[in-house]
Amino acid sequence: MKLLHRIGYYLGGFSIGLVLLAFFLGGKKTSCSYGPNARTIKNISIKKRFYSEDTQLAMQNYSLDTLKVSELIKTSSVNFSESDTKADSCKVYLLENEFEDKDIELWVKNCDSSATIQSIIIK
Repeated sequence: MKLLHRIGYYLGGFSIGLVLLAFFLGGKKTSCSYGPNARTIKNISIKKRFYSEDTQLAMQNYSLDTLKVSELIKTSSVNFSESDTKADSCKVYLLENEFEDKDIELWVKNCDSSATIQSIIIK
């Protein structure tokens, strides 16, 4: 079999595979979150969230609601050097983002079944 025929068969099968994947995965909410930052944010986002008293006061002072906090979490980046990732039961992460052109820090305690936002600091 000539090299040109082999390449043709390969490209034909590859294109059929792409069409099948697009058909089966087209309507589903699939994501490719393989990096540590994306996995941590996704893990925090899917859990039931609780807010400490300090967080609730900060949310009232800065006119934040739970929807805005959820959006801030999803678009944040995790500062792993400041976070406590060595804990056995609940890890504490520092999420950094911007809110109204100001830097914001969210300290989140991430446990097995829940995530507690311990504090919101706007600088």
